[in-house]
Amino acid sequence: MEALHFIEGRAPIPLDPALPMPQDGFIWLDIVRGEDHAWRETVERLAGIELYEQHRQDLDNVNHPSHYDGTSDYEVLLFRSLAPEQADEVIPTRGLGLLLTGRLLVTVHEPGSVSIATVRDRLLSGVGRVPLRPVGLMHLLLNTVVDRFLAKREPLSAQLGQWREALLNPKNPSEDWLSVLQFGSKLRELASLCEEQVDALTQWQENTGVDIDEYLAVRLRDLLEHIDRVKDFAVGREADIESLVQLHFSAVAHRTNEIMRVLTVVSAIFLPLSLVAGIFGMNFENMPELKIPGAYFVALGGMAALGVGLFALFKKKHWV
Repeated sequence: MEALHFIEGRAPIPLDPALPMPQDGFIWLDIVRGEDHAWRETVERLAGIELYEQHRQDLDNVNHPSHYDGTSDYEVLLFRSLAPEQADEVIPTRGLGLLLTGRLLVTVHEPGSVSIATVRDRLLSGVGRVPLRPVGLMHLLLNTVVDRFLAKREPLSAQLGQWREALLNPKNPSEDWLSVLQFGSKLRELASLCEEQVDALTQWQENTGVDIDEYLAVRLRDLLEHIDRVKDFAVGREADIESLVQLHFSAVAHRTNEIMRVLTVVSAIFLPLSLVAGIFGMNFENMPELKIPGAYFVALGGMAALGVGLFALFKKKHWV
């Protein structure tokens, strides 16, 4: 558990969470799930509130979808964020819990949260604007979370491009369709996740008791627009995967038609030759042409001429 004390006009400074609530400024209390099971008492003591058990469970739930709920004393916003890059999922997400009061912002997250670490390092280094209120810090955190989703677009597009080249390779097409279909399923989950994020933020804006000034209102609209961009990306790439499936089946049908055309042409050329060979292979006793000198070479020449003639005819009609 870590705490930062924000005072207007200067960079935030670390604070011992065991100390009483300061008289000025506000506190950011950052909690890692599983590392401090008594964080509820610390929050209640600093904020002077009573935290409902259901809200504590929601904040501790790593798989909780994006959601908003509030009371007269505090507000709880649950928001899905990207997990660290080493996760074994295509688009790994984890739950980020935020509890907001007038002078306290509590964040509850999994170990190794990139977004939390990025914001903390940025604030402690004095880079950028320091929030003046807990709600401003909450916006900064959510904006960092969404920016990580936006940054995910380029590598996901590159991965889809690699699959497209491999699956549509005419010489050696890949058959790894399971990965592509799983990728499409993850994109659908991402689009649904974005809708939940928008719903949670919209509900918070409509029901919050926090004073939203013009600057914060503009920043929140930008945040919602960024989430919509992530959703549009997910929907667009899902459509690309559907097109890729159709292209694959079209390519397979085209290759099959090419093979069947070659086989049909070969069969059409050799069927008459088989007929001639069959006629001269009959074992009738009276077949005068068998006794004609040079009949063997005449028959072979006629068969060769017939085959070449048929091939030339098919070539003229662009069948081969």
